[in-house]
Amino acid sequence: MADVNVAQAAHEQAEVFFTNRRLSRGERADRGARMRLEVPLSSHAQVPQMSQRRDPVEILRGQEVTREAALVPLRYERMSASPFAFLRGAAAVMASDLSMVPRTTLRTQLCGDAHLSNFGMFASVDRRLVFDLNDFDETLPGPFEWDVKRLAASVAVAGAALEISRKDAHRAARAAVGAYRETMIRLAQLSTLEVWFARLDVDSLIDEAGKSELAKATRQARKKSRTRTSDTTAGKLTEAGPNGRQFRTEEPVLVRVPEERREEVIARLTALYTEYLGTLPPDRTALLMRYSFVDVAHKVVGVGSVGTRALVLLLESGDGEPLLLQIKQAGESVLAPYLGASRFDQGGQRVVLGQQSMQATGDPFLGWARGQDRDYFVRQLKDMKGSIEPDLLSAKSLRQYARLCGAVLARAHARTGDASTIAGYLGEEDTFERAVADFAMAYTAITVADHDALVTSLAAAAG
Repeated sequence: MADVNVAQAAHEQAEVFFTNRRLSRGERADRGARMRLEVPLSSHAQVPQMSQRRDPVEILRGQEVTREAALVPLRYERMSASPFAFLRGAAAVMASDLSMVPRTTLRTQLCGDAHLSNFGMFASVDRRLVFDLNDFDETLPGPFEWDVKRLAASVAVAGAALEISRKDAHRAARAAVGAYRETMIRLAQLSTLEVWFARLDVDSLIDEAGKSELAKATRQARKKSRTRTSDTTAGKLTEAGPNGRQFRTEEPVLVRVPEERREEVIARLTALYTEYLGTLPPDRTALLMRYSFVDVAHKVVGVGSVGTRALVLLLESGDGEPLLLQIKQAGESVLAPYLGASRFDQGGQRVVLGQQSMQATGDPFLGWARGQDRDYFVRQLKDMKGSIEPDLLSAKSLRQYARLCGAVLARAHARTGDASTIAGYLGEEDTFERAVADFAMAYTAITVADHDALVTSLAAAAG
């Protein structure tokens, strides 16, 4: 079915290419401005009524069927740590809530989980550090403001965790949305190719930040990220074994496949790896052929992803140079029940192509494969990845960081959405950012209540 959908979409795009004239920037901006009559900017302040919402704990419990049962308690343990941790793991809850409030028809490729901790730095193909979105498990096309609202809500919830004033938290959320609007307006004036190739180098970010708190935090994150190479990561995750390097076992986070199951697992991996290689460009396949398989382990990742199946592979060149690949389960996006199913019926393909369309540069080893009963995507593990931790920021630096993330999100959206139409809808005034900041503050209260409900539910189950 997915192949039919993809072929049909390609045919429709080709017909448009040869028969339709592309509208000018001005015409597209006017079309966006007219959409305010359908969905007023002020309407984005609305949050769903508590009495009409689905039970958040019930939504989370519904996800258990696709997860490893033994790891579900760890997921809830991590989510119960704080309201911000809950928000990180509750993308499905927020998707349900966003489906209940006014939305536009201005579609772009969505990250699907654009909270503060899903932005960070990583190595580009040319080995320069870039700052961008870095998690696309829930990616799907949809209304641009869903990502913006999730980002703003995460800023407001982070502000509450930092115990800054409500005024400062509102300012920080407004800063994120304001930067999104301002950046989208600037992007609307650039050429199509300039928008497509735009990216944010970390060194340039530090230069622009000057002597600010954000610049200091970015320098620290840059220093740490440059130590996260395949060599150092392999050193932390592996140890000397009877037949060379092997993964450590640190249950439940890292569990090496036992020797008695090794042959069975390798047989399955062979088929999966073969399919994965078929999704890569020939030059990447040639590069990977310089490495051979050494070991495999189960590795728990993230907060919301805990319980999904994730493997890590240790590869080595003939000279013992390590390369770590992660094979991660990919299912249906949590946005799909409200925005429609992906045109790709392979979950890993959905994630990889969504990521490639939103990032200006990315992981050269991204690919996908289907196992016996699950879809997966494959990526390099921790290649110079670094992040700025929200819980270490002050009110001022949170506002600065929120602006940075808002600008980056706008750039990602402009690659697949129409910057001129979105900019025309947002307008020159600050109505949109004030409305979304109001939404974020109201949603903070909802998140706190949901977090309390989860903690209460876990206590009741344990007692």
